[in-house]
Amino acid sequence: MDMNIVIDEAEKQSAKKTGLMKKPSRAEAEAAVKTLIGWAGDDPTREGLIDTPDRVVRAYEEFFAGYEEDPDEVLTKTFEEVEGYDDMVMLRDIDLESHCEHHMVAILGKAHIAYVPTTRVVGISKLARVIEIYAKRLQTQETMTAQIAETINRCLAPQGVALLIEAKHQCMTTRGIKKPDVATITTQFTGVFKDDPRMEQRFMQMIRGY
Repeated sequence: MDMNIVIDEAEKQSAKKTGLMKKPSRAEAEAAVKTLIGWAGDDPTREGLIDTPDRVVRAYEEFFAGYEEDPDEVLTKTFEEVEGYDDMVMLRDIDLESHCEHHMVAILGKAHIAYVPTTRVVGISKLARVIEIYAKRLQTQETMTAQIAETINRCLAPQGVALLIEAKHQCMTTRGIKKPDVATITTQFTGVFKDDPRMEQRFMQMIRGY
């Protein structure tokens, strides 16, 4: 685990809570969109574009809603009545939509996550929610993968966490090198998934459905 990623995230959250990071107003955001439209070569005052700045800002509120949520809080409610269950809990094929922090274009793919509980489990929807919170921020896939695994590992203290993300980046598929069929795969393993090759192998087999 890259501790710089964890520290940077903690510093950003602290700055946000203490008001050191000043968020631009909606009017400022809409003015920025108008500037980009003009820079692209069009007239932001023409009929088809007059409401575009408002639409873009509202879309950004959805795309980047993860900045307004705390993933740790999502994992606070756990259940201890597991009846001795101590094997893998897995969610497969979670749709993932994020945005590249370098070009602010879409990252689209799937996430597969598993953990082995100790004495408590969390509602399975909460795992997907943590993934969504980190995805709805400007990201690199590598950072997002590390943040998700670290958060679940820290909050649940399981025997281990396994995460695989496979996604296509529009900064590569629709611009630059323009290779539409290339997917980026990132993984993060902790605990038993990192220490026991058989557990990692089981995780990979379950992703494939056998």
